[in-house]
Amino acid sequence: GIGVTNLGHAEPSVVAAASGGAALWRLTTRQRRDLAHPPSDADPGRRAVLTSGAVLAAGVVVAGLGRWGQQRWSTAVQRLAVLLPTPVRRRPPVPADPPVPGLATLITPNDRFFRIDTAFTVPRVDVATWRLRVTGMVERELSFTFAQLLERPHVEADITLSCVSNEVGGDLVGTARWQGVLLADLLAQAGVRPEADQIVGRSTDGFTAGFPASIVDGRDALIAVGMNGEPLPAQHGFPARLVVPGLYGYVSATKWLTEIELTRFDLVRGYWIDRGWAVEAPVKPQSRIDRPRGDVVAGATVIAGVAWAPHVGIVAVEVQVDDGPWQQATLAGDLGVDAWRQWWLPWDATPGRHRVRGRAVDGTGVVQTEQRRPVAPDGATGWHTRTVTVSA
Repeated sequence: GIGVTNLGHAEPSVVAAASGGAALWRLTTRQRRDLAHPPSDADPGRRAVLTSGAVLAAGVVVAGLGRWGQQRWSTAVQRLAVLLPTPVRRRPPVPADPPVPGLATLITPNDRFFRIDTAFTVPRVDVATWRLRVTGMVERELSFTFAQLLERPHVEADITLSCVSNEVGGDLVGTARWQGVLLADLLAQAGVRPEADQIVGRSTDGFTAGFPASIVDGRDALIAVGMNGEPLPAQHGFPARLVVPGLYGYVSATKWLTEIELTRFDLVRGYWIDRGWAVEAPVKPQSRIDRPRGDVVAGATVIAGVAWAPHVGIVAVEVQVDDGPWQQATLAGDLGVDAWRQWWLPWDATPGRHRVRGRAVDGTGVVQTEQRRPVAPDGATGWHTRTVTVSA
């Protein structure tokens, strides 16, 4: 369940008042100095107006800081008070990371997980008044409080998320152990009408993202409330967000979720679709070389990285040095088809400059394409390539 400790608003109010008071002191001190030593052409009436304006401006600063401080404090306290329920379906322990320095960890820590969204500031949501609504082309519209959402059966799912703006070899990708309610369960309760072909997530800040309704069948699409064993961090969508394996975030990963609407693609277009991005956006198979980076010393070393292709998984990664044969890398521990795989290949590095590149093979047998394409309109493609200088 959830409980929020009633600590009142004293601490944030004191902080805000102190900050605002300092601003007020600086403004009024400046005005007193100006009044004591006015310019020769200064008008007394104008000076009075300036003084009043300074006091008014300082008051606005105090009020604004007070609201910001109280909202930030309230969200932090509410998040700390959340006790995530024990999932009815748990994932096995996370396999140990290979002893390869510089290789991305199998699970990305929350404070290192990429953040891409349209919010200029992180929305602060009051869980006491927050509601999640299921609306649109359904037999029964639903509404849930946060406490009610926590009372439903929860599952864990290891899912890699990738931003569509991630360049080949980029770091706008990460894997987390998410916890939440299966979206399919809520939709079954609501009763989806046959004409609905799109699910649209709506955020408290007005953002919208839509994906095919058929995708919910057969994959762990979640209304997530937990991330790596703790309540969602504010910057990653507290109190709830959508996580849909196999789709780029711009069509699926709505943070600060308030509404799930069943609709049609010809009726509703998500935020990024009207800005030129593709309507449907399955994640493309990708492999990234994490090491070596830069110069290395001749002799035994390791080429290593990560590869992902949610929701079909990775079955192989192949590595090529210069124009040599493609060599199959060793795949590390497996979190399932929705999560990336670590991989590595021993390399006897010889002096000189070398080109190293890699490609992934997904669970359907598709080999990552060599064709270089930019991120727009539906994700970058191409083999990640590094140039390595090996010294004797």
